[in-house]
Amino acid sequence: MNIAVIFAGGSGLRMHTKSRPKQFLDLNGKPIIIYTLELFDNHPAIDAIVVACIESWIPFLEKQIRKFEINKVVKIVPGGSTGQESIYNGLCAAEVYAAGKEANVLIHDGVRPLITEETITDNIIKVEECGSCITCVPATETFVVKQADGSLEIPSRADSLIARAPQSFRLTDIMAAHQRALQEGRNDFIDSCTMMSHYGYRLGTIIGPMENIKITTPTDFFVLRAMVKVHEDQQIFGL
Repeated sequence: MNIAVIFAGGSGLRMHTKSRPKQFLDLNGKPIIIYTLELFDNHPAIDAIVVACIESWIPFLEKQIRKFEINKVVKIVPGGSTGQESIYNGLCAAEVYAAGKEANVLIHDGVRPLITEETITDNIIKVEECGSCITCVPATETFVVKQADGSLEIPSRADSLIARAPQSFRLTDIMAAHQRALQEGRNDFIDSCTMMSHYGYRLGTIIGPMENIKITTPTDFFVLRAMVKVHEDQQIFGL
């Protein structure tokens, strides 16, 4: 069983929007979150979708899901005060849906709508192989890591990857890590792969598309708009 856990609990402060959170911004008559959900809804290997959403926006999301005929969403849960808490809320709903059956979860940002069917497939295959999958892209610039003593470490660009999403795991493993973090009072993990690495889990990787950006700033939104136009042209003109 493969369950997508989509978190859309952020308020989008860096987008500077006033009328609505970034995941609900409209592009060609469709909210960004719907572009993302459609990718998982249309994938034949995805059995169910759980969404963690800003609580006050759940009715709006439910309406949009009906309007755009998203069929695999089995539960919408309120997001938390942090990304980590939102993901955990979604995972708990996924656990209820799985009802004791073995399941993989693909954790994805609601504002990351430029992945591909191939990326989702690759995540599922890699989780089956080694228990986890972190979607990455190659580093195209040099990283400078500041050490505690003030010195700088510059890792090899050839050996560096940038972690993106989906980040996928066996449900039992990621739930165990979250519950351990709760017991330890840790609520500051930046993402799931950071948590899983901290607790000693082996992380598999795949290379995803470079355009798999997170729509966080106005510039990102303009990039998304351009990419959607490219995809539309490809369909029309066969480019």
